[in-house]
Amino acid sequence: MDLYRQTALFPEISGGAKAAAKPVNVASVHQHSPFRYPGGKTWFVPTFRKWADSLGKRPRLLVEPFAGGGIISLTALFENIVEEAVMAEIDSEIAAVWKCVVEGNAPWLADRILGFDLTHESLAEELQVTHNDTKEKAFQTILKNRTCHGGILAKGSGILKHGENGKGIRSRWYPITLARRLTNLSQIAYRIHFFEKDGIEVIHDYSERNDTIFFIDPPYTAGGKRAGRRLYNHCELDHEHLFKSCETIKGHFLMTYDRADEVIEMAKNHGFDFRYVPMKNTHHAEMNEIIIGKDMLLLDEN
Repeated sequence: MDLYRQTALFPEISGGAKAAAKPVNVASVHQHSPFRYPGGKTWFVPTFRKWADSLGKRPRLLVEPFAGGGIISLTALFENIVEEAVMAEIDSEIAAVWKCVVEGNAPWLADRILGFDLTHESLAEELQVTHNDTKEKAFQTILKNRTCHGGILAKGSGILKHGENGKGIRSRWYPITLARRLTNLSQIAYRIHFFEKDGIEVIHDYSERNDTIFFIDPPYTAGGKRAGRRLYNHCELDHEHLFKSCETIKGHFLMTYDRADEVIEMAKNHGFDFRYVPMKNTHHAEMNEIIIGKDMLLLDEN
């Protein structure tokens, strides 16, 4: 294990659970996803690496049933933590982007981005179009994701006005960077299996496999949390059903949640272990999230 992965992420805190000493600087984590994704897990990448290392044997497959921006799956593939990844996402707009990648059209999408002259007029014109073609829908999704507040694709999200340094809609529009990420994704696309499908169904599809690990990041609506309802078009989830489904997983899994008493209670009721991990939200406020699994002691011992 290299020194970077040996970093102690779980010093003792009160209450029996453990947490990282300070939030991860997301600027230190290599970006692979074309999305600026609300609720994205860039900050979680070092913890995921440490957990994967603690398992000893390299898993063949990673399943991410609520893929969203897909940073964990992409990291696992680019760093050869796993051989292949299953990504599932029920949102048709986000799904269009991943379909574009796995169907070999990432270079087309990169060229489309490089060739688009972003102005308020061209943006308004493009967003008024309803596309049936997956490639064009994927482009429209990336465009919307990069020009809406916080990258939010849910209905009601507004277009940036001022943005960073007064750049407005161009604040997060980095065509060269986006094109490079998509070109890189085309090199590993054959290792991705994508499904536009309900996440819990996907968990059951792969739960019997011993060579498979799961990273489960459901929309945060448990315990009365409202963030998921504001951020995502598909936010309704039976969290108790999700926890019961995780009991069927024969391999290893990590699940992330916003800190809530209801979540902690479900983890205890289903016999799962949990830890706290600090992160910073979009307002740079420090807060703890919860990671849940079967075998957190593996992390503590490394």
